[in-house]
Amino acid sequence: MFDYFFSQYSEYPTLDIFLEIVAVVFGLLSVWYAKKDNIWVFPTGLISTSIFVYLLWKWVLWGDMMINGYYFIMSIYGWYHWTRKEGDKVAFPISTISSVETRIAIFLFIFTVAFVVAVYHFFDKFTTWYAYVDTFITGIFFVGMWLMAKRKVENWIFWIIGDLISIPLYFAKGYTFTSFQYLVFTVVAIFGYLEWKKISNNAQTELQK
Repeated sequence: MFDYFFSQYSEYPTLDIFLEIVAVVFGLLSVWYAKKDNIWVFPTGLISTSIFVYLLWKWVLWGDMMINGYYFIMSIYGWYHWTRKEGDKVAFPISTISSVETRIAIFLFIFTVAFVVAVYHFFDKFTTWYAYVDTFITGIFFVGMWLMAKRKVENWIFWIIGDLISIPLYFAKGYTFTSFQYLVFTVVAIFGYLEWKKISNNAQTELQK
């Protein structure tokens, strides 16, 4: 059983294995803090994504590398966005997506997928079945991260879908630790959605009083 899940690591440099584990730990912390609507989601996420950008570049997984590079940038934006206040109140509390934001999300998904497809074609990277999945999942995660930075409840739906696809995808790529990370991500994302939905509903109820 151990060989089935971890035999691929026998050929990996020890430093890469260590870095992947560290990135996974901070990635899990980031998702946990996101569930709790805690600002630490961003500094922990920055550590995780910066490590993954390096590893994925080294592993020549460019679609995944672009996702994590985007996470890094959006974590900086989200960190700023979440700390903005109007007086003593948070300027952008947890809320549901608007019709305008829905259209932007659709555009962002289509644009992201088209861009990744163009990059993969240019570098002739459509050599495996999971390269095609990468283009789709990149779009899902780009939208999810954008919505999380804007504190929208629906961000969790995109994370759940993307995480479920990523579990077998990363295992097929040979990165078992990262695959297990996405399994935990899925569970936390489900509870995150329920928690944020409850907060949003309570806020709406207060406004109607």
